[in-house]
Amino acid sequence: MEQKGITDQKVLAAIDKIERHLFIPDTALHSHAYENKAFPIGAGQTISHPYTVAFQSQLLEVQPGDKILEIGTGSGYQAAVLAELGADLYTIERQKALYDKTAPFMKALGYKQIKFYYGDGFKGKPAFAPYEKIVITAAAPEIPEALIKQLRIGGRLIIPLNNKEGKQDMLRLTKVDEQILQKEVFEQFAFVPMLRGEAGNKE
Repeated sequence: MEQKGITDQKVLAAIDKIERHLFIPDTALHSHAYENKAFPIGAGQTISHPYTVAFQSQLLEVQPGDKILEIGTGSGYQAAVLAELGADLYTIERQKALYDKTAPFMKALGYKQIKFYYGDGFKGKPAFAPYEKIVITAAAPEIPEALIKQLRIGGRLIIPLNNKEGKQDMLRLTKVDEQILQKEVFEQFAFVPMLRGEAGNKE
């Protein structure tokens, strides 16, 4: 991670502490778990590259106690990193099969402070807004207006936004006021699509 440009020592320590193989359901892949690769986790989804998780976490600049909303719980790996950084984390998963697996799995690992929800990430979780920070872990076709509304003034949204090249530009949007967003553009990544609505128990 350091060789690829991750400089936040707290993020590096969190990545180092977490046993990534536990978040990969196929035990045949466990010997490759600490390589910088994505792996399937069921329901057509993947666990992101460690570098991607570290990069998004570094952009968030998490402070202990930050109220953060994560869109796309997946295997729970990114959530674990944010929890290790001290976030007050709310996380949403639209795939019921993943939600049903990941929520109890994470609690069994000791992450009892994370709040898990099954639902549509495009809608966010307005009941607990505003959030200091929001992170999207899937390829967004657009910037969801509902999530901007749920961000506090001065808050940040980290979003991989689709570009014309078929990949995603990693953006950090800072909410200056209710009408103005400050945009920073970072490098390109490849994510699975961010989809609307909720999906049932299909694997």
